[in-house]
Amino acid sequence: MESKDHRRRKGLVIAGTHSGVGKTTVATGIMAVLCRKGYKVQPFKVGPDYIDPSYHGAVCGLPSRNLDTWLLERAAVVELFRRAMRDKEIAVVEGVMGLFDGFRGEDEEGSTAHVAKLLRLPVILVVDASAAARSVGALVLGFKNFDPHIELAGVILNGIAGERHLEFVKPSLEKAGVTLLGYLPKRPDLRLPERHLGLIPTVEGRVSVEFFGRLVEQVERTIDVDRILRLAAPIDLSEPDSSLLFPEAHRAAKVAIAVARDKAFNFYYPDSLDLLEAWGAEIVSFSLLEDRELPSGVGGVYIGGGFPELYARELSENSLMRSSVQRAAQRGLPIYAECGGLMYLGESIEDSESKNYPMAAVFPYCSSMKGSKLTLGYRNVSALDDNPLMSKGESVRGHEFHLSVLQGESRGSSAYDVLDQPGRKEGFRVRNTMASYIHLHLGSKRSLASSFVDFCAAWRAAT
Repeated sequence: MESKDHRRRKGLVIAGTHSGVGKTTVATGIMAVLCRKGYKVQPFKVGPDYIDPSYHGAVCGLPSRNLDTWLLERAAVVELFRRAMRDKEIAVVEGVMGLFDGFRGEDEEGSTAHVAKLLRLPVILVVDASAAARSVGALVLGFKNFDPHIELAGVILNGIAGERHLEFVKPSLEKAGVTLLGYLPKRPDLRLPERHLGLIPTVEGRVSVEFFGRLVEQVERTIDVDRILRLAAPIDLSEPDSSLLFPEAHRAAKVAIAVARDKAFNFYYPDSLDLLEAWGAEIVSFSLLEDRELPSGVGGVYIGGGFPELYARELSENSLMRSSVQRAAQRGLPIYAECGGLMYLGESIEDSESKNYPMAAVFPYCSSMKGSKLTLGYRNVSALDDNPLMSKGESVRGHEFHLSVLQGESRGSSAYDVLDQPGRKEGFRVRNTMASYIHLHLGSKRSLASSFVDFCAAWRAAT
């Protein structure tokens, strides 16, 4: 292991052949072992994901940052990466889906490969070997040769049944000319908990400390983390900073913005909250589950996504908070809500057994989980009118990922025209409240964070 006196900033990407191969387990385990060795590890996640980063944060003790070359300009991705690495030593970037999967099939935009090349980082490929042996070499050779500009530094196998299985796989990797860096065995107690939209966020408290302990112990035993560290590429931060997203100087707080953060609502991009603070917001966290009213003195509210359907009874029983949000919307307090937040602002949430739970009733629709199906994908939207984030006609890229569907009509104006789905209107707006299924990264457009802060500050000053 290298001495602390000669450490340099380094980085690497943990990618997979496809979704479900164990990228999050492997990446989280490597992060945890590096942290145990005393390194300052900065975790990252490729793509518009809120859940996998919660596992990174649990072992690293700091937020994992999202890197997405479709949602964000390339220069913005580089800026956010470099900014996060200022006082860190190791960047570990977990990929999304398969290494080459992105926005579309024609090019690499939005893929893990695109991010790896943009940041000049080597790739370690996670392969599910549970139902293969010699064929693993052929699979890896295809990934190695598909894009000669990707540096495939090595492979980690998942689902190894035992030593004999491992010995059947090794020769094929040698023939493919790819380094085996270790493996994880078939162990049910190392499987991360899942449900309808993927892994369960760690904020819900369902992943035990013992799980992370088992994972670290296994990674230390069967994955060569020291060798992985040697394969990581140096990161050069010597270039002068020129910010695309942040103000030249951090601005003093001019308005408080309440952000709902609890077990039901926890889907936020950390960089979005940093941008709000940089442009003059004081972030005040509160709980729609446990608090009885909105924080006093705030000039705006941000309700992100999450799983309100799992906490519908508790949210409904907190009638004082529901009334507080409804009154705030009626008096014009700026409220911006995404996905789960949209569900909360409706009249009710209907569960899969047709039971209805009253919500804040800012908009007259019901969100239902009954007979629902998954809606997901990148979206390009245009504002149909001036709103707290954008002016009429401005467009922005976003993402939606939900199982619920809306029932009933809203009397509010639609928020967006979905440009890549002609004829579709999306989201709702009434007074200064805006709700949408579309998740936005506030780094997707430099004006988003500053516009919301300014809008909230102006409303607060006028009341």
